[in-house]
Amino acid sequence: MPVIAQLLTAFICACLSLTAHGEKLRIVTEPWAPYVYEEQGKALGLDYETTAIVFQRLGIEVEWQFLPWKRCLAMLEQGQADGALDIFHSNERESSLLYPSEPLSDVEFVMFYANARPFPFRTLEDLRGLTVGTSPGYLYSQDFRESTLFKHEPAPTHEANFGKLLRGRIDLLITDRRVGQHLLDQLNIRQQITENPVVISRQSQFLAVRRNAGMDLLVQRFGAELKRFKREPAYAELSARYGAAPAMADSSAMPPGAPVKTVEQQESSAR
Repeated sequence: MPVIAQLLTAFICACLSLTAHGEKLRIVTEPWAPYVYEEQGKALGLDYETTAIVFQRLGIEVEWQFLPWKRCLAMLEQGQADGALDIFHSNERESSLLYPSEPLSDVEFVMFYANARPFPFRTLEDLRGLTVGTSPGYLYSQDFRESTLFKHEPAPTHEANFGKLLRGRIDLLITDRRVGQHLLDQLNIRQQITENPVVISRQSQFLAVRRNAGMDLLVQRFGAELKRFKREPAYAELSARYGAAPAMADSSAMPPGAPVKTVEQQESSAR
């Protein structure tokens, strides 16, 4: 039997099994606005709505759970969830998870500073003597994490970090561009804080599923349908609604030879 036929048979059997037991595909995720979050009991977000549309087109019902990220990863490992939304790709996860060829979105980590105390910069050297607000559960690159040029100060939430920035308890904070822009509006502080255009790093976010029977074809079909949807005006409208913007020009990136390294996230507790 040709390989594609075997995959299709496995996929159909998996779907029939779910249907027979009245089950849905169990997807877990952590609120990460504006990519995925809940508002007044309603699930929203660029990646959530994109994924929901793709699954609807594939005729697959989904059961969503919003949980702390460490719990999401534990449920995947224990077989209590079929997949996770907005997870970063890593070689370590390849043995247990399947990733579509098409990512849902791209994360760009940037710095924000208070207008009352501007600290524009282009290299890590420019941060000498400053205090940078970080997020718990994130592990940055070794050079960034171990640098003694500046102080790293964590906060329990992104909202708390922005509050500390306004009060002058930190000089800068690092977070994803869209997450930061979303919070500027949500906290009504857009006139008080500025985003530094330098992109520290970029990461792609995916929907990943556990390696079970039929899941390999599901991932292929999901990736193909996602890529198709991204070409449609409906996706452009959805993306614009959640603050999507063209990639920054090369002039905003670190100059050649600059010592800034890629920002990475901790495998055990981050995306």
